[in-house]
Amino acid sequence: MSETVTTAKDAVAAIGPGRLVLVVGPSGAGKDTLLRLAQAACADDHHVVFPRRIVTRASSVDEDNIAVSPEEFARSCDHGDFAVHWDAHGHSYALPREINDDIRAGRSVVANVSRTVIAALRKVYANVVVVAVTAPPDVLAQRLAARARNSDGNIADRLARSIDDASAKADVTILNAGSADYHGRQLVRVIRNEGWRE
Repeated sequence: MSETVTTAKDAVAAIGPGRLVLVVGPSGAGKDTLLRLAQAACADDHHVVFPRRIVTRASSVDEDNIAVSPEEFARSCDHGDFAVHWDAHGHSYALPREINDDIRAGRSVVANVSRTVIAALRKVYANVVVVAVTAPPDVLAQRLAARARNSDGNIADRLARSIDDASAKADVTILNAGSADYHGRQLVRVIRNEGWRE
């Protein structure tokens, strides 16, 4: 699996004052579910932005991404349309460059990213908060099997994947093994900088 990152090349100083909230974690942890709940809870808050990822994979009920072909992705990358992009599980992913304007305007931008891009993003953005969403291995396996998205590769390989990198250390960890509504509220509290425990 190849994972690389490029970030905004025009950043002389770290981009701020807004916050970049990065949601990371293993496949099947429920990141997209918690993000959907948080987005619904923040629907009337214009200071919180949930950008749609650009992905070389069709959109689904699990993720409302902007689907593009590999060729379209490469052209957008060459044109500098992305704030960050990476490759994982045989697909290419990106966040739109417009998030930089939101962060400069003081908004909080919330996005699901690969753990491998955290170090680079911490260098580019002034206020980065990393939220790790995880679950016990048996729960992860059940969720991945239920998803049945063959394009994502072997379930055993995905469960075995780990990133042993101090730069990927989370600021907050949510063990998403109970009520999705409860854990969604935890995520909203982090996004709003209210702490995460109720």
